[in-house]
Amino acid sequence: MSSNTSNDIMFEYSGNGQIVPKDVTIVHFHCSVTDVERQTFIECTELKEVVLNEGLVTIDYGAFDKCTSLTSITLPSTVTEIGHKAFNECSSLKEVVLNEGLKEIGELAFEKCTSLQSITLPSTVTSICYHAFACCSLLESIKLPSTFTKIGSCAFYRCTSLESITIPSSVNEIGGCAFTHCTNLREVVLNEGLQRIEHGAFSYCKLQEITIPSSVTEIGDASFYSNNHLKEVVCNGELPKMNHDAIDPTFKKCSALERITFPNISSRLEDVIRAGQADAQNKIQQYINRGDFEWERGDTIYIPAEVYTCVSYTRRRPRWDIVKEHFRQIVKWIRYFEMKEATTIFELALWKAKIDQVEDDIYERDRDACRVEVPGPVKDTIMQYLL
Repeated sequence: MSSNTSNDIMFEYSGNGQIVPKDVTIVHFHCSVTDVERQTFIECTELKEVVLNEGLVTIDYGAFDKCTSLTSITLPSTVTEIGHKAFNECSSLKEVVLNEGLKEIGELAFEKCTSLQSITLPSTVTSICYHAFACCSLLESIKLPSTFTKIGSCAFYRCTSLESITIPSSVNEIGGCAFTHCTNLREVVLNEGLQRIEHGAFSYCKLQEITIPSSVTEIGDASFYSNNHLKEVVCNGELPKMNHDAIDPTFKKCSALERITFPNISSRLEDVIRAGQADAQNKIQQYINRGDFEWERGDTIYIPAEVYTCVSYTRRRPRWDIVKEHFRQIVKWIRYFEMKEATTIFELALWKAKIDQVEDDIYERDRDACRVEVPGPVKDTIMQYLL
């Protein structure tokens, strides 16, 4: 250890259980170090600068926990793991450079790094653990790589300066409370490929609109709870699995919510009607007339907010439970008419193929003789399966 004229205390860390003085301000790592041991620099509150060596592999549990004067850190490309609470409560940490090669960011690794403003994750990181960047109140920018697969529970909890986030298509799961209490989060882009949004993921945010990809099959309780500015929810696919309570809590206390829309389902319905399947409109209208949905030709099917928030019961069942059942029936009928239209197109294709095999001057009566129909029992079997 040495001291210079600016009162900085310099220290060379070589590992092997070396004791570090609490008043150290600058640390250089010896080239032989491969692991920053548990809590080595914990509460070194004067530590301002750390120079890590190439060859370092792991930053262990609580290694720099509560180093409140540390302002920046650059991880060498050899580091593969940032351990639990490694930089927890480094409240002056403004810049973190993570290089390719890093695989795991442990639980609470950067929690309460309240001066951190942006983070770019390398493509080698595939997931973030619990509370990894929670309570980073100045964090405004997060860039997730296209190789990312999972956002852990509470990963960005209370990142109150975050205004927007794009979730890449590689992410299949957003963990519980991942972005809860991100009170300035106005824009979230969810891409196809996402399958699950767990409980409370975006609760207490400031979203105005959210589009749910068709790949999403499950949305957890209170996922968008208390988004007071949320006006519209767009479901690009079918209605995902949600809770079966009297008031479904997924969008509970979204006081500005006006409707949940289904543009792709609406387009499919419009296509079968235009194709000549007139009965489709009559069948769907039966469910519309029950007051659960709103729809007119050329418009989008949607569930009005008053239906979604209704607490009434019908035959001892919550109304929302019944609405979801009706929606499933609508989708089944659309599939039925799509398949019915598909068999007609198939028959026409076979008919044309047979005509093309004969001479160009074929008589009209002979053209009719070339018709090919899908056998009735086959059609019936398909239709019964769909319904």
